[in-house]
Parts: sequence; structure tokens; C-alpha cells
Amino acid sequence: MAARRVPAEDRFAGSLVGQCLGDALGFVVEGYGPEECSSYVDGFLRGGHAGDLGRAPFPFGQYTDDSQLARELLQSLVERGGLDPSDYGRRVAAIFVEGRIVGRGRATEEAAQRLAAGVPWAKAGAPAPSAGNGSAMRAGPIGLWDFDDLAALCRDAKLQGQITHQDPRCAAGAIAIAAAVALALREGPVEPKSFCAEVAARASHSHAPFAAQIDALGAWADAATPAEALPRILESARLLGATPDGWRGISPFVVPSVLWSLYSFLRSPDDYWEVACTAIGVGGDVDTTAAMACAISGARVGLAGLPQKLLERLEDRGTWRLAELRALVHRCWLAKST
Repeated sequence: MAARRVPAEDRFAGSLVGQCLGDALGFVVEGYGPEECSSYVDGFLRGGHAGDLGRAPFPFGQYTDDSQLARELLQSLVERGGLDPSDYGRRVAAIFVEGRIVGRGRATEEAAQRLAAGVPWAKAGAPAPSAGNGSAMRAGPIGLWDFDDLAALCRDAKLQGQITHQDPRCAAGAIAIAAAVALALREGPVEPKSFCAEVAARASHSHAPFAAQIDALGAWADAATPAEALPRILESARLLGATPDGWRGISPFVVPSVLWSLYSFLRSPDDYWEVACTAIGVGGDVDTTAAMACAISGARVGLAGLPQKLLERLEDRGTWRLAELRALVHRCWLAKST
């Protein structure tokens, strides 16, 4: 039997660390409209001043619940030798109960409260039609753990998402992000049409209409400007039952945020910085769109393809800096290499 080829550790590290950095970059303007986010991208990120702004009371480099919960998921996978929803559910509850969460989502927080009160993990998640992006934003580590077993990837992405979100659109979104990370680990060029077709094939078992929108994205993602892409993605969200009020840009609903993250990656698959700029410039829930898009991009370009000086500033309330994140990834990579 041929030996399994495990992607380089640098690619694994690129995904988790890349997610944390994208999250931190987007956190500065999370919830701002397109004009403010576009100005931030042009004036700070593309202008050579990334890191000059933080989000009070936090310094630049703080990442949010998107990456905190992804990190907790990877810890659980490594320590339990695979997905253990009960263990991960305890971790989700603990990070909320202990006050360690940054930038909490309402549905996830309510699920965490139910978990802390003793509700079983399979029943704690918000029921449909609540369909936020909380289960997708943290799904990247499933793509690392199950990179060579897409059937297991679909199962694990769905189960980890069910802990907080039970809507099938949320399951499809989590599968899509995990599958995109796994596909980005592969060698060779990224072709948007085939990439989206593979992602959609995995997501279709949970929500076929959402998967159809992912598949359609592949036909135009690399050619459309952000101004052209935004109305198409917002229309997809409307068709799939979400027109949330009060959001300019991309809302926290799972459909547009996952589609925008995929678009951001496919527009510039070999340029991490451009992926981050596209994910953030649209406005709205941009810490999450950047976290997901940059988890995929980091898996593609590896840690060496990320801006090294900014990586040194990553932190979670003074802990979980770059060295600790890399040590966690190393444990994951070793587990998959043996």
C-alpha cells in the first residue's frame, strides 16, 4: 500500500495562523460599512500601515471568536485523536463561561449557555431558521485533520457545527469551508470552476440549494470585480432565505459570508494579502469573512507566504501568540504524519 502524502507542516500552519491574522485584520473594522472598510483597506492595508490600528480596548493582533473557536477545535481534535463533539462542546461552553471570548455571536453564546447548563451537545444548537456563520467560521481545522478523507470531513464539519447551529444551511457552510481548506492543501493550480464543483459536491448532502450557489460561483469568481460580485452574492442570500436588516456589506448569515470568503480566495488564490483585502473591503462581518478566506489562502500559500512581521503581533489577550499556535499545529501535523 502506498504511503500517504501529508502536506507540508508549513501549509498546516499557514491555515490556522493565516486565519488568526485575517481575523485580526478584519476585527479593526468589523461591522463597519463598505465605505469605511474600503478606506481602511486602501489607506492602511494596501498603504503599508497594517497594524497601526487596533480595536479598543485591544491592541492590533487580537483575534476574535472565529479563530478562538477554531483553535479550540484543533486542540480537541489533537487531544482526542479526532472529533469528539462532547469534548468540543465543553470547550465552547468554557470559553464563554470563563469570559475569554472576544466578539461573541448571539446564537453561539446562547448555545454555550445551554451547554454549560447541561444540555447535551446534540440538542444545544440554535434550531432553524437561525443560520449564522458561527459553525462555518471555525471549520478550517476540520480541513486539516480530514484533508485526505472527504467523507469524514463532511461528517466532522457537520457535527462540530451542530453543537451551536442546527440549520442545514449552517452544516453546508461549515462543510464548504472545511472542504476548501482541504482542497487548498493540494498541489497544482487552483481552477475556480472545478474547485467550486468539488466544494459544492460535499455541501450538497446538507443543503443542495446552497451547494448550487457555490457551484455557480466557480463560473465567474476569478473574473468579477468586488463591485460586480457583491450584488450576485447578496441575491444568492436572498434566494436562500436571508435578508437581514441593518447590515451594509456582508451580514453574519452563513450564505453570503461563505460565498464571499470563497470568492475572495478564488479571485487571488496565490496572494494571501490580496485575499485579505478583498475579504475585508466589502464591509460588514469582515473579521469572519477574512478569517475564513485567509484560512483557505493560508493553506494554499503556507506560513512562508504570510506577512511575517504582522504574525509576531498575533495574540489572544496576551496568550496564544505565534509560537503557541505553531506548536499546536505541529502536534496536529505529527498526528497526521504517523
